[in-house]
Amino acid sequence: MRVGFGVLGPVVAWDADGHAIALKGPRHRAVLARLIVARRRVVPVSRLVDDLWTEPPPAAVGAVRTFVAALRRALEPQRPPRTPARLLVTEGPGYALRADVDTVDAWRFEQDVSAAATLPPDGALPRLEQALSRWRGPAYAEFADEDWARGERSRLAELRLHAVERQAEARLALGRAAEAVPDLEAHLAEHPWREGAWRALALALYRTGRQGDALAVLRRARTLLVEQLGVDPGPELRRLETDILGQAPHLDPATARGGAAAQVWAEAAAAYDRTVASGARTRLESTVGLLRDLSMTGGGGLRTARQQRVAAVAAAEELGDPELTARVIGSYDVPAIWTRLDDPEQAASIVAAAERTLAALAAGLGAPDDRAPAVEPPDHGAPGHGAPAHETPGPEAPGHEAPSQGAPGHAATGHEAPAHETPGPEAPGQGAPNHAAPDHAATGHGAPSHGAPGPKAPGHEPPGQGGPSHAATGHGAPDHETHDLEPPGQGAPSHAATGHGASRHEAPGHEGPAHEAPGRGTLGHGAPERAVTGHELPSRRTSGYAAVARGSSVPGGDLDAPDHSTLSTLRHAPRGEAAPRHEAVRARLLATIAVESRGGRSERGRQAARQAEEIARRLDDPALLAFALNGVFMQTFDRAGLAPRRDATGAELITLSERHGLVAFEVLGHLIRLQARSALADFASADRHATAADRLGERHERPLVSVFTEWYRALRLAATGQAAEAEAAYRDAATRLDGAGMPGLAHGLLPLALLCLRVEQGRPAPTDADLDWGPYAPWARPLVMLAQDHRTEAAAALRTVPEPPRDLLLEALWCLTGRAAIAVGDRETMARARAALAPAAAELAGAGSGLLTLGPVSRHLADLTDALR
Repeated sequence: MRVGFGVLGPVVAWDADGHAIALKGPRHRAVLARLIVARRRVVPVSRLVDDLWTEPPPAAVGAVRTFVAALRRALEPQRPPRTPARLLVTEGPGYALRADVDTVDAWRFEQDVSAAATLPPDGALPRLEQALSRWRGPAYAEFADEDWARGERSRLAELRLHAVERQAEARLALGRAAEAVPDLEAHLAEHPWREGAWRALALALYRTGRQGDALAVLRRARTLLVEQLGVDPGPELRRLETDILGQAPHLDPATARGGAAAQVWAEAAAAYDRTVASGARTRLESTVGLLRDLSMTGGGGLRTARQQRVAAVAAAEELGDPELTARVIGSYDVPAIWTRLDDPEQAASIVAAAERTLAALAAGLGAPDDRAPAVEPPDHGAPGHGAPAHETPGPEAPGHEAPSQGAPGHAATGHEAPAHETPGPEAPGQGAPNHAAPDHAATGHGAPSHGAPGPKAPGHEPPGQGGPSHAATGHGAPDHETHDLEPPGQGAPSHAATGHGASRHEAPGHEGPAHEAPGRGTLGHGAPERAVTGHELPSRRTSGYAAVARGSSVPGGDLDAPDHSTLSTLRHAPRGEAAPRHEAVRARLLATIAVESRGGRSERGRQAARQAEEIARRLDDPALLAFALNGVFMQTFDRAGLAPRRDATGAELITLSERHGLVAFEVLGHLIRLQARSALADFASADRHATAADRLGERHERPLVSVFTEWYRALRLAATGQAAEAEAAYRDAATRLDGAGMPGLAHGLLPLALLCLRVEQGRPAPTDADLDWGPYAPWARPLVMLAQDHRTEAAAALRTVPEPPRDLLLEALWCLTGRAAIAVGDRETMARARAALAPAAAELAGAGSGLLTLGPVSRHLADLTDALR
C-alpha cells in the first residue's frame, strides 16, 4: 500500500485512496514527524527518547518501540507477520522512514518550488500554485514548541513566503496583475517587513490603473520601515516610487517582461498585423518559425507548438499549393533526441501530409483535386498491442541515412530558421512510415545493420577516390569499432563536414586518435567527393534528378533502373539553378518523414533518411545536412549495438554545427554523444558532453536540455553502483518531467528506471498496485508477477510480450525479457533475447538512452547462455 504523509499543517498520513490513517496518540505522531524531519536518515532510539521527553521515564526506550510497532501496523496493515517492514524500518541503532520523495507533502512542495525557479513564468506559475495548495496550516503544527521541529518549521515557512512572492512575480510577468493584488495584500498583512512583496504590490496596482494606490502602498511601506525598524526603504523601492511618479515606459505591461526587447517585439508584431493581410500565405510560413521557437520553451509551449503545427500544415494543404505546403512542413526543423513519439496520431498526420506533398510535387500538380491521395501508413506495432510485423529492409540508396527535422517532441535543443525554398519533385508511391511507435522526439534512425556500404549508383564514383572510407557517422564502419570523434578543441575533427578530411577511429572508452582515413570532400568548402559514410555520391556533373533516379530506393525497386514514378519526377524536374532549390525542399520533407516515423519497423523511414542525407551532401547545404542527420540518428535503431554509429552521427553534428553556427543541432549532437558514450561506458566523455549541452542550453535559453542531463546524472550513479543515491536522483529527475510537455518521455519512465535498478541489484520488481508502467507494461509485467510468486501467470505473460520497439530502450527491454525468460525457463524466448542482444555485447544495456541501465550486456548474454546449456 502506498502511503502519503502530510506535515504542512497537522501531521497526518493517508492511504492510497486518500483516506486518513489512524495514528493513535500525540507520541505516535511525534515519532512519525521526527522521522520525516530526518528525511529518510536513521534516527537513533536514544535521540528519539531525548526528543520526546524532557525527563525520559525509565521505560522510555520500550515505549518508543511500542510507538514504532503501532505505527507499522497502521502504515502497513497488510504486511504478513514476522516479515520485515518496508516503510518504517529498523536500521542500526534506530529507525528510518523510507518514504518516497513524492509521498511527503513538504518534500513535494520543495520540489515544485525548486522546479519553478528554472521555468519561464507560464511554466512556473502552475507549479507554484500547486506547491502552495499543499499547505493546510503551519508546518508540523502541533509540534511548534519542540526543538527538533523548530529549524524545519522555519525553513519551510521561509520557503513558503518566497513561493508566494515568486507567484506574484509570475502573474505580473504574464500580465495578470489584478490576480496578484489580493494575495499580496494578505501576505503583507502577516509579513510587513518583506520589501520585495511591497514592490510587487505597488507594481501590480500601477499596472491595473491604480497609480494613486500604488504610491500610497510605497509610502505605507516607508512609514513601517522607518518608524518600526529605523531603516530606510531599499534602492528598489525608492527607484519604483520615482518611476511611478514619472510614469516610466518600462513599467507598462507591454514592455515589462523584456524591456527594450519586448518593446521591439510589440511594435514589430503590430506592424506585421497592419501590413500583412490576414489571409496571406506568408503568414503560415512565419507561423512555423514562431512554432519552432515556441517548442523550445517546453511545457505548454511545446504542446501548443505540436498542435498548431498540424493545423498550419492542414491550412497550407487547403490552399492547394504543394510548394507552400512543402515549405510549411519542412521548416519545422526542431531537433529531436527521444525516440518515442509524444503524439503518434499527430506524427502520423505530418508524415501522411509530407508523403502527399512529395507525390504532388513529383506529379507537378497544383490543384487539390489533382494531388495524389494520402498514403495509409503501416501499423508500427505499438508496445502492448502485439508484436509488430517484421519487414525486410529494402535496398539502400547511395549516401546513407538523412536526418530529419519535424520532430514534435524534444525540443531539447534549439534551431535555426531554414531558408524558404521551392520544393522539387519526389517519386510517388513510397509508402508512409509507420506511426504507432511511442513518443519522444528526438532521434533514432535506421543505419544499415552490419555497417557494410550500400549499393552504389552506376557512374557516380568520382575519379581518384579509393575504397569507401569509414564514415564519421559510423555508417559503413565495422560494428566493433567506436568512432569517438570530439569537436574542435577536443581532438581531431571527425567528419567530412569539418573540411580537414581526417577522421579518428577509436575503441570504446578511448578518446585519442588511432589512425587517419584518406581525405574526403569538405562540406561548405568545395564539392563533396564522397559521402562520409563510405557510400559514393553522384558526381556534380550528373543531374541531381538523374542521381535520384539511379539511386532510388523505393522498396522492392531496382537501384539501377528508375521506376515509372521516378521517370515522372524527371519529366517535371526543374532545370538549371532551380533544381538544387527544389531538391532542398524535397530533402526537408524526407527528413521530416524520417524523424516522425522513428521507433517503427517500416523501411520507409530509413529510406527517407538515406535520401535526405544524400541530397544534403550533394547540395553542400550545412543546415539541411544537420536536419538530415537528425533523421539518420532517429533511424539507427534497427538492431542492438549501434551506439558507435550514433556516436559518429553526433560527432559530425557537433563539428558541422560549430562551424556554421547551428546552435540547436550542436546541442543535439552533444546529447546524442552523451547517450552513445554512456552505452560504451565512457562516462568521462559523456560528462563532457553533458556539461557542453548544459552550457549551450543555459546560454541560449533551452530549458529542456537540463531535463536530459539530470536524468543522465542519475544513470551515472546507477552505472557506478551507487544504488541508493541513484534512486533518489531518479525521483528528483522525474519531477522535472511534470509539465515539460514530453509525455512520450515521461509516461512510465520512472517505474521503468527503478525496475532496472532493482534488476541490476538482483532484487525483485516493485509490486505497488498504483505504479503506472505506461508503454513499458508488457516488459515489466512478467517480472512483477514473478516478484508476487505468480510463476505460471508470469510465463503466460512472457509469451505475449512483443518484440521491443526499435528505439533507445531496445537493449534494455530485451534484457528484461531475457531475465524473465531465465526465471520461468522459457528457452525459446531466451534464445531470441540472446540473438537480439549479441551485437551489443560491448555495451551497457539501456545506457544508450542516457536515462537508465541494466549493466553490461555481456553479463546478460552469459546468463542466457548458461541457462540454455
